[in-house]
Amino acid sequence: MPVALALFAALAAASAPPPRLSVPIACAIGRDCEIQNYVDRDPGPGSRDYRCGSRSYDGHSGLDIRLLDMMAQKAGVAVLAAADGKVLRVRDGIVDRSVRELGAASVKGQECGNGLVVGHPGGLSTQYCHMAQGSLAVKPGDLVKAGARLGLVGLSGNTEYPHLHLTVRQGDTVIDPFAPKAGAGAGVCGAGDDLWRPEARNALAYKAGAVLNVGFAQGPVDMAAVEAGRIPAPTAGSSALVAYVRAIGLQAGDRQSLSLTAPNGVVLAESNGEPLARDQAQRLLYVGKPRPPAGWPPGHYGAAYRIVRAGKVVVERRWDLKLQP
Repeated sequence: MPVALALFAALAAASAPPPRLSVPIACAIGRDCEIQNYVDRDPGPGSRDYRCGSRSYDGHSGLDIRLLDMMAQKAGVAVLAAADGKVLRVRDGIVDRSVRELGAASVKGQECGNGLVVGHPGGLSTQYCHMAQGSLAVKPGDLVKAGARLGLVGLSGNTEYPHLHLTVRQGDTVIDPFAPKAGAGAGVCGAGDDLWRPEARNALAYKAGAVLNVGFAQGPVDMAAVEAGRIPAPTAGSSALVAYVRAIGLQAGDRQSLSLTAPNGVVLAESNGEPLARDQAQRLLYVGKPRPPAGWPPGHYGAAYRIVRAGKVVVERRWDLKLQP
């Protein structure tokens, strides 16, 4: 290509409008995965998401979409290119281990873990972090289309749970794809345009909070077991019957309730907690009852969970279990 034409093409690319972004992960938000954190819009030591909510933490530079548990991660969930572009750089070879086990010092300078950066028209770039070791399917210089598989969600770098962290930049500046034009300190909630394609905008719609995991267990559960995804279901012979739920995005003042109901409609156990004293990124709740002397009657057992915020139900979930004779 002649020099003049090459220069013209470069200038045209630099001045092109930024592309609209697709969902960067191959999971159904609300079923297989959930948004955990948004970009921090507070310029000070606090945190605030683009809706002036608490779904972020101080200095957080991107969008976190987390998988339900480690079983989902091991099954393999693809990371997808958010828009057409060119792969600029990649990093692989970092072990998939929680930073809780390894310590923060072990990932210093490699907080993103295994990941890559894709450049797009108009000076926009997208960075994909915490990918699975050995899963990267592209190399620097590759041209990718929106929706192309880049690799798999992992547990590498500075993370405690399997998720994709997506950072969007204009030049060297981090921008919020949900509100790229709103000033960080303006205090404007959800104002202005975004960078998402319509289908992505719908899939990534803001939630007041969300349920990540629900189920039944044979006894008390803890966060590690829920994160591992290895909780055996109860049987008619189980010594106890427990309903559990893990929710994310809770706020100070939220009231949680959880109940366990027998096939005949009788409430076997319930919890109606006090208002939360502080915001909580995630919280595990469970209720249960020991097996009665005559054993567990066969039939459908139900569980119901609610989060009430400022007198209004903002999250609600029901699930059931059938016990055979």
